[in-house]
Amino acid sequence: MLKNYSSTIEFYLLGFHGSKELHNTLFATFFFLYSVTFIGNTVIIMVVCVDKRLQSPMYFFLGHLSVLEILTTSVAVPLMLWRLLLPGMQAISLIVCGAQLYLYLSLGTSELVLVGAMAVDRYVAVCNPLRYNIIMNSHTCIWVVILSWVFGFLFQIWPVYATFQLTFCKSNVLDHFYCDRGQLLKLSCDDSHFTQFVLFLMAVFIIFGSLIPTIVSYTCVISTILKIPSVSGQRKAFSTCVSHFAFVVIAYGSCLFLFVKPKQTQAAEYDRVASLMVLVVTPFLNPFVFTLRNEKFVEAFRDVMKRCCQRLKD
Repeated sequence: MLKNYSSTIEFYLLGFHGSKELHNTLFATFFFLYSVTFIGNTVIIMVVCVDKRLQSPMYFFLGHLSVLEILTTSVAVPLMLWRLLLPGMQAISLIVCGAQLYLYLSLGTSELVLVGAMAVDRYVAVCNPLRYNIIMNSHTCIWVVILSWVFGFLFQIWPVYATFQLTFCKSNVLDHFYCDRGQLLKLSCDDSHFTQFVLFLMAVFIIFGSLIPTIVSYTCVISTILKIPSVSGQRKAFSTCVSHFAFVVIAYGSCLFLFVKPKQTQAAEYDRVASLMVLVVTPFLNPFVFTLRNEKFVEAFRDVMKRCCQRLKD
C-alpha cells in the first residue's frame, strides 16, 4: 500500500491520529456541531420561506447562504464521522475523491461570492435607502444567487482537473480526513510548482475578489452611519449590518488561513485544523450569528413555531 503508484485508483485517508477514546470524543463533538449546523440552517431556510415579514433581499440571501452552509459541511463531515467510528485507514476511490474536492471548492467559492453580494446589499440599504427596493428588486436578487452558484461551479473545473492530471506515485495515503488538495499535491511526483502557483493565484482572486467589495461597502456604510446625528439612529442602522459583518470576519479569516498560502503542501496538522474551521466551526456559528440578535427573525421564528404547535393540536 505504501509503495509507489503510477496510476492510483484509490486513496487511503488517515483521518485523525490518536486512541479509540479520542476518536469517540471527536465523534461526539463533531456530531453535535454538525447536528446543530444542519438543524439551525434548516430552521433559517424554513422561517425565511414561510414568514412574509422576511421576504426581503437580506433574508433571501441568508436563506441561500444557509443552503450553501449545509451542503458545504455535508460534503465532508458525514464521511469524517463515519470514519471516526471505524478502525484504521479508510479507502476512497479516485472518482469520489475528485467529486468531493470539486463540490467542496465550488460550494465554497459560491458562498464567498454570495457573502460579497450581501455586503453590497447592506451598502445599498444604508447608503441609498430610497432606491433600495428599486436596485435590489426580486429580479436582481435571483440573478445574483444564480450567478454565484454558476460562477462557483464553473470556476473550480480547471483547478480540480489540473490537480488530478498529476501523477500520484509517491504514495496513495492522504494524511487528512477528506480529499484535501494540498495533500494530493504532496503525493505528486511531477513538478507541480507552476500548478501550485496558478492555484494560489486563483485562490487569492476568489477571496480578495469578494473581500474587496465587502471592505469598500462597509467603509461606506460606517462612514454613512457616523454621519447620522442621533445615537439611536446609528444603532438602528448598524444593527442591520452587524450580523453579516461578524460572519464576514469569521468566514474570511478561516479561508485566509486555509487557501491563501504560497505552498499547498504545508503541515498536515495545520491543514486539518484550518479545514475544521471552514467545514465545521463556521457553518456551526452561522445560525447564531445571523439570528440571536435579530429581533425580526426571532419574532418570525416564534410565530412559525406557534402556528406549527396549533396545527399539531388541531
